[in-house]
This record gives sequence, structure tokens and C-alpha cells, in this order.
Amino acid sequence: MGDEEQKIGRADGAVLTESAGDFAEFEEAYEERLADTLNLATWTLGEDVAAFLDRTEQEIADAIARETAVAKYVREIIFPQIPTAPHAPKNAGRHEAQRSALEKVHRGLLFNGAVEACDGTRVTHDTLPLTITQIGVCLVSYNGQQGSWAHRLYRRDLRARLSDPVEEVLDLLHRRQKRGSQGQEEGEQISELAGRGIMTWAERAILRERSTALWRMGHGHPVPYELLTNLWSSSTASLSIPLELIEWYVAHKRFVFVPSAPSKRHWLTLGYALRPLEFLIVQTLEPEIEKLINTGHYRETRAMLKKFSREVASQIVVGLYRTSLGAPPFVFYAHVEQAEMAAHIAMADSLLQEHRGFPMLIDLADTVCRTTFGVDSFKSSVQMAYARAGTPFQYLGERETRAR
Repeated sequence: MGDEEQKIGRADGAVLTESAGDFAEFEEAYEERLADTLNLATWTLGEDVAAFLDRTEQEIADAIARETAVAKYVREIIFPQIPTAPHAPKNAGRHEAQRSALEKVHRGLLFNGAVEACDGTRVTHDTLPLTITQIGVCLVSYNGQQGSWAHRLYRRDLRARLSDPVEEVLDLLHRRQKRGSQGQEEGEQISELAGRGIMTWAERAILRERSTALWRMGHGHPVPYELLTNLWSSSTASLSIPLELIEWYVAHKRFVFVPSAPSKRHWLTLGYALRPLEFLIVQTLEPEIEKLINTGHYRETRAMLKKFSREVASQIVVGLYRTSLGAPPFVFYAHVEQAEMAAHIAMADSLLQEHRGFPMLIDLADTVCRTTFGVDSFKSSVQMAYARAGTPFQYLGERETRAR
């Protein structure tokens, strides 16, 4: 056996031989040979917790030391280059917020209800006869104003549409063959479109239509992937629905969106180089939308998206802020002309829970939404309906009847 091959152990003692190049990506990421990972002799007994703790503590300490060193160079080298980078807006670069200014935001905007936040939740009950998706959206502010809206989607594969019963059954089997596992519909195309995509639209539509506040605070990306693909991107008529919604925010200008878990890790690397009460304005959304256009399957809607990227996405900037060294940085999105004020609003609200560094108004909207449209009350009502239909357990999934 050549040096370029390695033996991969199996639990039954057999050995697989694979080219080392096949596992290069794994081994580079984890700094561990896959052969060692798949060798059960290298695994630690479950009761030997001390071994895990020692290794974990060492890995965390080393990782933090390396990140701290990187942050120093980011401040010295990368930050000065941001104002002159491609697609950098006129106010790009590092800024520092003063506590006195944040206190004015507390008194003048947040606590008198001039900022309202919106968030949504989605729960699904999936059985063979019927899949029910409930979408709930809540709007809140600090002056006690709030509202909640909900919609339920009912998906049945079997609907008496065909005159031939045999053809109907064959059609039913064909459609169910393409769906995901029962109780695990996430990732299955229609369920994603009917659930996540519509919830994303509803959050932004309710924040536009039902809020009367001067400033609107949203959870997530202002132009999320779900609003530019699949359900919406098939024609110019359908795509115009989300695009017109986002165009309204750009015309309104006074908005800030803060995602919980941004996908751009390179931006977060910049964020960890920020000191408390600093924020960074990086670039516009135009290159991100252009990349989506170039890599996506857009035909009829390509020209429309190009115009949107040039006229709308170019007016939205991405930035990062940090409220304390004990909390992580967060990405925010705002209008280019209101980006500094948007950052102050997000930071002022985040200071109300300094340990998290995340806007408390969004957390409040999430709490109200989960309380009002939570999974427990939703599934209880659905299960009760099955019981009244004479099938209390027949169609429930294994996880729903498992003893806790």
C-alpha cells in the first residue's frame, strides 16, 4: 500500500482504503486524520468526562488567543481600508457611539414608542393525511402597543380532484414519493415555500402596514434569500411582490434589521475587532445581490433584479456593532443616509441586555410571538381535533407519542 493511501478502520474490524486526497478538506479543517476519527480505539469512554474537559479547555483557550491576535491586525490593517473598498458607501468605516447619544435614543425614540419591532414564528404539524403550518407574527414597542396576526396553511395530498379512483391513488402515491419524511418536512421544497418564505414576507409586510412608529426594527436580513427565489422568482409578477415591499423600506429610510446568526463569518471577524460602543459601516448590498443574480437561475426576472440591485440594494448598507467585550458583535442593515442613527438605535436597545448585546425589542417580539403562537398550544389543539375525529394516535409521528 502506498504512502498516499490510508487505512480507515471500521467498528467490525474491517479496513477501508481510500486516497488521502479524498479526505484532505476534512483533515485540514479538524487537524485530525479521518483514519483516527473512524478508529474506535481513539474514542473516549463516556464516563471519562475529565478527558473531554481538559481537551476542550485547551482548545477554547488557544482559539480565543488566536482570535484576539487577529483582531489587532484587523483594526490596524483592514479597518483603514474599508472607506476606499469597492461598494463602500460615503459613511463607510469605523465609528464610535457616545453614551450620552445612546441615552438620548433611549428617551427620545425607544421608550416613547417611536421604534417598533416585528418578529414571527412558524410551527408545523405533519401527518400523512394533513400537514398544518401555522405562521404567527407579532409587533411590539416599549410604550405597551402590540399586535399579533396568524395564518394557517393546510396541505392535503388527497383531494378528490380526479374522476377515476385508481388514477387518483396513483397520483397520490406519486406526489407523496417526492415529499420528505413524515414529521421532517424542513428542506422539502413546497413546505419551505409555504412556510419560511411566507413568514419572511409577512414579518416585513406587517412591519410596513401595521406599524405607525417612526422607526421600524426587523429581525434578520432586509432582503432575505427566501424573498428572491422559488416562490417569488418564477415571473416578474410574483417577484414584484417582495421587491416592492423592500423598495418601500428604502423610500422610508428609517429602518434597521438585525439578524441573530448572519452567514457572513468574515464580517463577524471584523466585528470582533470592534471595541465597546464602536460600530462599522462596511459596504452596500449591491455586490451581494449581484452575486445572487449571477449564480441563480433567473431568466424572465433577471432584468428586474438587475434594476433592483442598482437602484435599491445600493441604498442599503451592512454594518456591525458591539456593545461590550462580554457580548458578541452583531450585523445590522440600514439605509445609507440613516445608517449612523440606525446603529445608535440598535446599540441603545442592545445595552438594555448588555450580556447579550442584542436588541431587547426583537427579543420581546419573539417572546410575545412564542407565547401567543407557541408549539405546545398549537399541537395540543391539532391533536385534540384528531381525537374528535376518532383517530387520537393513529396518524401521530413516533416523536409525538414518545415518553419524555
